[in-house]
Amino acid sequence: MEFAFVAAIFGILIGSFLNVIILRLPKGEDIVFEPSHCPTCKTKLKPWHNIPLLSYIFLKGKCAFCQEKISWQYPLVEILNGVVFFFIALKYGSFSLALIFILLSFSMLLALTFIDLKYQMVPDSLNLLAIVFAIFGAWNFNGIIQNFQNALLFAGGFTLLRFTLSYFLTSSYHRAMKKTQTSWNKHYDRTPFVEAMGEGDIMVAATMGALLGIPLTLVAIFLSAVLALPIMLFMQQQTNKEVRVAYVPFLTIATFIVMLFDAPIMHYINNTHY
Repeated sequence: MEFAFVAAIFGILIGSFLNVIILRLPKGEDIVFEPSHCPTCKTKLKPWHNIPLLSYIFLKGKCAFCQEKISWQYPLVEILNGVVFFFIALKYGSFSLALIFILLSFSMLLALTFIDLKYQMVPDSLNLLAIVFAIFGAWNFNGIIQNFQNALLFAGGFTLLRFTLSYFLTSSYHRAMKKTQTSWNKHYDRTPFVEAMGEGDIMVAATMGALLGIPLTLVAIFLSAVLALPIMLFMQQQTNKEVRVAYVPFLTIATFIVMLFDAPIMHYINNTHY
């Protein structure tokens, strides 16, 4: 238990840096050498303004200089990363290099989650780091090779799925467009290319494959759809039009849940007879 609490503290500290990544990376700003500053008044922050969680509490959620409210994202990301570190460390129980890589992979997934929610984008740099960390999250060389194979398998599978779904959706739009064709627009192709999923989702699937293995990744993908469906239906009902929902958060949540409960899930899979 003590090890898990120590891991949680490190998770909170890393979560503070994740906030820098979430804020600056989509804007193309430097995330290493540029000093921390208030996003509103641009004033350089003092070291005691950057203490994870504590500074937010002591400053009462406001900038020490301009008194502008500090986004709730900052403490939330730090807490969530601490929680992830705590439960995964509690699951494995002892320090190892593989555990460090697994935790770092989840940190990258958490950063991708908030960037996808905030900017509707999934940076390739973070995605590649998540995949690399996940692949090396193994206890021996054979495990690394197996993780790499699983990552390739799900990247390829999602790519094929994306191509297939996009083809059928685009074809459906094309047939609908032909019904409204007139003499003056019949030579003009008005059919949009419909993407069924983003490339970022494909790379996240590769990370899931490396972290969980084949059976558990399939369970996590199914679980992510179960989690996302009510949200998608609710949003569509509220807007009465087609909506785009950030899907990386659901993949990340499902991956975390399945990793924590991998043993009972695998027990159920192995003992289910058809």
